[in-house]
Amino acid sequence: MANNSKVTPEEALAYHLDPKPGKYDIVASKPMATQRDLSLAYSPGVAVPCEAIAADPATAYDYTTKGNMVAVISNGTAVLGLGNLGALASKPVMEGKAVLFKRFADVNSIDLELDTEDCDAFINAVKLMGPSFGGINLEDIKAPECFIIEQRLKEIMDIPVFHDDQHGTAVICAAGLLNALQISGKKIEDVKIVLNGAGAAGIACIELLKSMGATHENCVVCDTKGVIYQGRTEGMNQWKSAHAIQTDLRTLEEAMEGADVFLGVSVKGAVTPEMVAAMAKDPVIFAMANPDPEITPEEAHAVREDAIVATGRSDYPNQVNNVLGFPYLFRGALDIHARAINDEMKIACAQALAKLAREDVPDEVAMAYGRKLSFGRDYIIPTPFDPRLIYMIPTAVAQAGMDTGVARRPIIDMEGYAEGLKARLDPTANILRGIHARAKQAQARMIFAEGDDPRVLRAAVAYQRQGLGKALVVGREADVAEKLTAAGLGDAVSELEVVNAANTPYLRTYKAYLYKRLQRLGFDRGDAHKLAARDRHVFAALMLAHGHGDGLVSGATRKSAQVMDLINHVMDVSADSGAVGVTALLHNGRVVLVSDTLVHEWPDEDDLANIAIAGAKVARALGLEPRVAFVSFSTFGYPVSERAEKMHLAPEVLDRRGVDFEYEGEMTVDVAMNEVAQESYPFQRLTGPANVLVVPARHSASISVKLMQEMAGATVIGPILTGVDKPVQICSIGSTVNDILNMAVLAANKVG
Repeated sequence: MANNSKVTPEEALAYHLDPKPGKYDIVASKPMATQRDLSLAYSPGVAVPCEAIAADPATAYDYTTKGNMVAVISNGTAVLGLGNLGALASKPVMEGKAVLFKRFADVNSIDLELDTEDCDAFINAVKLMGPSFGGINLEDIKAPECFIIEQRLKEIMDIPVFHDDQHGTAVICAAGLLNALQISGKKIEDVKIVLNGAGAAGIACIELLKSMGATHENCVVCDTKGVIYQGRTEGMNQWKSAHAIQTDLRTLEEAMEGADVFLGVSVKGAVTPEMVAAMAKDPVIFAMANPDPEITPEEAHAVREDAIVATGRSDYPNQVNNVLGFPYLFRGALDIHARAINDEMKIACAQALAKLAREDVPDEVAMAYGRKLSFGRDYIIPTPFDPRLIYMIPTAVAQAGMDTGVARRPIIDMEGYAEGLKARLDPTANILRGIHARAKQAQARMIFAEGDDPRVLRAAVAYQRQGLGKALVVGREADVAEKLTAAGLGDAVSELEVVNAANTPYLRTYKAYLYKRLQRLGFDRGDAHKLAARDRHVFAALMLAHGHGDGLVSGATRKSAQVMDLINHVMDVSADSGAVGVTALLHNGRVVLVSDTLVHEWPDEDDLANIAIAGAKVARALGLEPRVAFVSFSTFGYPVSERAEKMHLAPEVLDRRGVDFEYEGEMTVDVAMNEVAQESYPFQRLTGPANVLVVPARHSASISVKLMQEMAGATVIGPILTGVDKPVQICSIGSTVNDILNMAVLAANKVG
């Protein structure tokens, strides 16, 4: 399976640079607006929780962020596969780890880079910072120092200390192995396991498997000098010696003879097809070297069709991905205020992951993964896309922590705890992931109308390189090449298909079509020629109308009203034809759609009903169950206003139409979106906060969206154009590359 996604150095640097350096901000969780707020946040109010914590240190979990704060700490001596880059150069990786904690398990995290290779200095620094955090995640520290540092810190600190390079890999490996052995009908205590790579991850893998039942004599550990056997002196240390066995085996090739399981955390090509051929029936091969495995699944299956293969790569089935483990391990540990993450908690995590992979896979997970998933040889490990991870894994970890006595504050209601974990899911991330996954399946030929703009070109390159489909750029070849080269994407020139009116064989057909459509609207043949041959928006729309592309993105260089007028020459995108603009606002884990933000200036009650239906359609396309509110400055008739009357009448129109979604109005925004406020109106029909807001006019929609964007920092997607026969999406002039790409993805999904 080929990996369609390609990231250039320029793109990687731009991602970390714009719109501001780095990958996260620190945001206050309490009001900070008034003098009273400041008095409570700092002096004199802050003295009260200080005294409470001094009297009872356990209350630090109640009055500070300690209980949901993990430090990601490194000295940069083993950065990814890049080696010893030093503390400062490791910071991008540690920031990345910090945001993964937040993204997957809603754990607050901060990165700390310690500029020392001295174990004692490192240990002392982390120890002294202990009161600040609920847990410590060690990262990218070379062996054997990582063993020393972790062991010492676990002994002297009373919070979880976890070296993810070791134990994260071990947990996911163990989960996959449990399922692989179940498929092959073998037991962990009986199988012969060969490990190649006796560094941090390898040692942790074999130790965890032994704690789960693998027998010492059946585990053969190899390093660059061969088998680690009793009596060997070369290249040994105390951690390797613990796994030395009495054996005559000396090489990896000899060890692989008759082996049931191979675990690789070593280097590309370490395993040959001949070694795989010599393994036992139904061999399990975890080739986890990154970026290139010890042997590829294709190579392994060429000699052993019965092999169950996992790698560290996302472009192959069965990815051993640490993000399946560490966020949820810490989530469960933090929620019981754990003193440590012990073996029992790691085993519980592995068993819960294995169990999850055996359960029926939700459709949205299979869609995100790009194929049907069911437990078997190609699906032994859950995917990071599975929304069940957040509430199934931490509960198992927390329960194991409580059972083994490391919990300071045990959870009483585990069912309620699981429900609370579900609420931590970020629906915005799921929505974006889902539409990208569906776009990958659709493989739409996307027309980017404005090939003279560097943002559009970069979005087109990203669209194609992310495997979303074929990008068709309207522009001049030389101009496109020049702008891509200036943007550091010169290698993409040959990848894109540039379409120019000057050399298309379809121009005559396009002009005839346009003239027939416009001839009774005051346009002659000369006008049709100029529009088709010289205006990129019209030309791109003609391409789409004739099936020479599957979707169209435009509007990044001209005002949306102008672009709408131009496209309307080719296809119907007016209010009279049923077009509606719906804008998605993503903020603080909530998704709200605002309509109409693009087409209708001053809709009447029938228009408003049409807009509501269009908004509900977009909501469902994004994976939301629509709850529509007709919002105004009045709620159910008070205060009385002629301007609010149409918002009162619109629900009656929907009553007559018999639509299949919730709706209510007229109502103020707070009543629409706040369940507590809704309780004052027990007769209202919404079963929860509204997620589709139908507003009185386009100007109020625009004001609302831009206010949320500027004041609250909401992510804005849209306006999403719906009610049009062909997939057309119109960006705004200020769109970023990511905005344009998102609009292309929406067009590929035919949202609307």
